[in-house]
Amino acid sequence: MATRRDFLRSVAAAGGYRATYLTMQAMGLMAAEAAAAPAALQPAAQHGARVVILGAGMAGLSAAHELHKAGYACTVLEARERVGGRNWTVRRGAHVDMNDGSRQVCEFSPGQYWNPGPARIPSHHQAMLGYCRELGVPLEVVVNTSRGARLFNPAANGGKSIEMRQAANDARGKVSELLSKAIDTGALDQELSPRDKERMIDFLKRYGDLKPDRIYRGSERSGLKTLPGAGNQTAVARDPVPLGTLLDIDLWSALLFEENFNFQATMFQPVGGMDEIAHAFARKLKPFIRLNSIVTSIKRKNEGVSVTYRDSQSGKSRQVEADYCLVTIPLKVLAGIDSDFSPPCREAIASVDYGNAIKIAWEAPRFWEAEQIYGGISWVSGPTSLVWYPSDRFFSGRGILLGGYITRDPNNAFASKSLAEQFEASRAMIEAVHPGQGAKLQHPMAIAWSKVPYTLGIAARYAKPDDPAYVKLSEPDGPFYFAGEHLSQLGAWQEGAVLSAQRTIAQLDAHRRARKA
Repeated sequence: MATRRDFLRSVAAAGGYRATYLTMQAMGLMAAEAAAAPAALQPAAQHGARVVILGAGMAGLSAAHELHKAGYACTVLEARERVGGRNWTVRRGAHVDMNDGSRQVCEFSPGQYWNPGPARIPSHHQAMLGYCRELGVPLEVVVNTSRGARLFNPAANGGKSIEMRQAANDARGKVSELLSKAIDTGALDQELSPRDKERMIDFLKRYGDLKPDRIYRGSERSGLKTLPGAGNQTAVARDPVPLGTLLDIDLWSALLFEENFNFQATMFQPVGGMDEIAHAFARKLKPFIRLNSIVTSIKRKNEGVSVTYRDSQSGKSRQVEADYCLVTIPLKVLAGIDSDFSPPCREAIASVDYGNAIKIAWEAPRFWEAEQIYGGISWVSGPTSLVWYPSDRFFSGRGILLGGYITRDPNNAFASKSLAEQFEASRAMIEAVHPGQGAKLQHPMAIAWSKVPYTLGIAARYAKPDDPAYVKLSEPDGPFYFAGEHLSQLGAWQEGAVLSAQRTIAQLDAHRRARKA
């Protein structure tokens, strides 16, 4: 009697490995859609299939890690002198070279660091957190929001900032008061039954901390003019900020920032810098990673691939041949590399634009902690957008303060300014939020991601989730497979790069097994 294996061999003889692959899917021997789980790979099967991985960012490193465990012979080519890609931590002595010819040398004090790329990991990003557990990367909590932080619009409130706790709770109190009045006037009779109105009013009294007459006259939730103390020193609540002033501040998205699913507590960061994750991968993969290797050509060879790269240290060109090529290079960079991808694939690569992001960092004594701000973000109406306080080493002498994070539309105009102009704009805004502290800022650094070599942007920007380029690149092009944040629904988050890599290597492994059968 013919076995299933015999049947698959006959299919392979008649239709090749593609026919075998589809037949195995139909028989339920592999998922029709490659699942985003490295467990789909056959562990420790020393089959020796070769994969050349282009790029040592999170997608490339995590893919190499899983493929190596599953018996693949991996070579990782990275153009930079470091691993991590956008996962990047800058420390004292680092040279930061942009493609506009500018160079900055980091002068932070020893032990200080800055993450110009990813700086936090949400609690639901279980792929990234899982690798931190597996690789032994210690994590600490990121204080992503602080009620002691500020909202600042120079055109409102007499040019003075408002504490986040006061803005949040005074807005809640006034809205509760207005809604209570609307119920009293019968404005909601069509929506609420008499019983529901009673319960709604009870809720609003508690939610807005209204007085018995259901008027909002301030709340201890908004902060205190006088803290309680010994003897007869009792707590005195602040006077509420008028609703008109809160409307003038016009920073409602900032006020609701912590409600965004991706930014809800608890968030994490690696102790000592985000690149601790990249370094942990690199320690596992050291024999297989070739740094300073600038890819110049990506071509098919027989049923496999041949990749040519230039060693930037020696200037010599070298080649790597493999059965498969996993491409994680950002598409804007990939578009400029000689390749024989299929015409539809090349067209898809060339069609994808990238967004920019600019971050500005300063070293300073921790003056914000003297103002009872421990982590979190102050939001400003102005070109630099925010002041972001560090979540590491509280109560130590100095820290790295983010004095600007500019994204989307305003960033290109801001990026065109000189570094001196960018630093001055950042210093001025920090001084406005923290009067008298601007002079204490030292050792500024600025990163515009559109100018970062071998990246050329912070994340891919598609016109729509089902963009044809996204759909095309989510599938292999012969021996070429693609992965990275640009092939996930998560945008710039590292989780997207890792999930994309897991999905793609499952596709690759399924193809290898079908071809072998």
